[in-house]
Amino acid sequence: METVWKKYSDKDLKKVFDFAEGYKEFISVNKTERECTEYAVKTAKEHGYVDLNEFEKSGKKLKAGDKVYVTNRGKNFAAFLIGEKPLSEGIRLLGAHIDSPRLDLKQHPVYEDTDMAFGKTHYYGGIKKYQWVTLPMALHGVVCLKDGSKVKVVIGEDPSDPVVGITDLLIHLAKDQLAKTSREALEGEQLNITLGSIPLTSNDEKETELVKKNVLKFFKDKYGFEEEDFMSAEFEVVPAGPARDYGLDRSMVMGYGQDDRVCAYTSLMSLMDLEKTDRTAAVLLVDKEEVGSIGATGMQSRFFDGILVELMTLEGNYSEFAMRKLYGNSDMLSNDVSAGYDPNFPQVMEKNNSAYLGMGMTMNKYVGSGGKGGSNDANPEYIARIRHILEDEGIAYQTAELGRVDAGGGGTIAYILANYNMNVVDCGVAVLSMHSPWEVTSKADIYEAYKAYHAFLKNI
Repeated sequence: METVWKKYSDKDLKKVFDFAEGYKEFISVNKTERECTEYAVKTAKEHGYVDLNEFEKSGKKLKAGDKVYVTNRGKNFAAFLIGEKPLSEGIRLLGAHIDSPRLDLKQHPVYEDTDMAFGKTHYYGGIKKYQWVTLPMALHGVVCLKDGSKVKVVIGEDPSDPVVGITDLLIHLAKDQLAKTSREALEGEQLNITLGSIPLTSNDEKETELVKKNVLKFFKDKYGFEEEDFMSAEFEVVPAGPARDYGLDRSMVMGYGQDDRVCAYTSLMSLMDLEKTDRTAAVLLVDKEEVGSIGATGMQSRFFDGILVELMTLEGNYSEFAMRKLYGNSDMLSNDVSAGYDPNFPQVMEKNNSAYLGMGMTMNKYVGSGGKGGSNDANPEYIARIRHILEDEGIAYQTAELGRVDAGGGGTIAYILANYNMNVVDCGVAVLSMHSPWEVTSKADIYEAYKAYHAFLKNI
């Protein structure tokens, strides 16, 4: 196996780099699940997709060529290009998650200590806490007011914006801190973001917490919400700034949230570029994968099942029997990232079964941990069909496991869709520094993944 860069012509290279520009813009702007969902809706509309609820009101039946999309609570997105065959003959589904590790503001976040204002956070997903300090951070959020209105907040992305961040202990006084393990060096309750240090002007000398009050005044003056409104808000603290070209040859992308938005973007674009299909083609973007796919917006929710019931009803062929046939006849790629081989840390990888940057899309027969715990272990018959498509289309791909046996492990949404009795295998992009504030991917792998997902929707 050799790097895919060697096979590219000058024309191919232009396609790879052009595609990466769109991807970099996507992850630079869309750093929360809500933002990704809004982007997906906007993109779908531009490609002729209509809201399924509006389609239902029209009284029409679904027919081949119809394009519909659905959202769920602002954090899930699903789009369907209806095929010529009935839904009971199965769908081709691409699934990815749009949540990423981050810090969330607590419901009572703002406090003052020694004439400085801070924000309390609770980290989300699996992070190394020490990686998230002394970095410029941005606030992305939505505040839901009691009157039903919503206020969108983004602070720290425009070059003229201020940024926030988390301080760390100076090396001169860190003897005890450095004696701890990296897991213990910072506690979760120490991940407090600095918000300000100027007190509110007051004529009352006895008034207290003036710095905190000045920060709250900023939110009130600029966005129109009060301290109590944090109770019904979602604020995500994420790395500030755009994705960048990585490497002197610009062959890679460094950016926040590439797990798993690199697969979400390529999945979405592959469906948008599909004009017709014999079997219904679909993309599904979900939330909460990083914390177990739980809740109303996670893959374990019944929302996707409900969408399929609605589609079959609009088609005019709904029955429990037809639904079971749909599930059993469906094929899915669970598009999630894989751990890239890092020569700086070879001890946790097994070279024969690792994903390498620049070697194309990565296919994982299974992930999980230990004895494949928590994993979907894809059928070899299904993998053979995927291989046939990829090789016929000249798409570069590789196979991998998530590190050495017993070195750790992880999971995806694959097993949940397999519970529907669908054919499912994990396919994604290799990532370096996964779950860190700034992850790294190869532009070649991103483009090959896009081509693979498009070929899957067309051919299987």
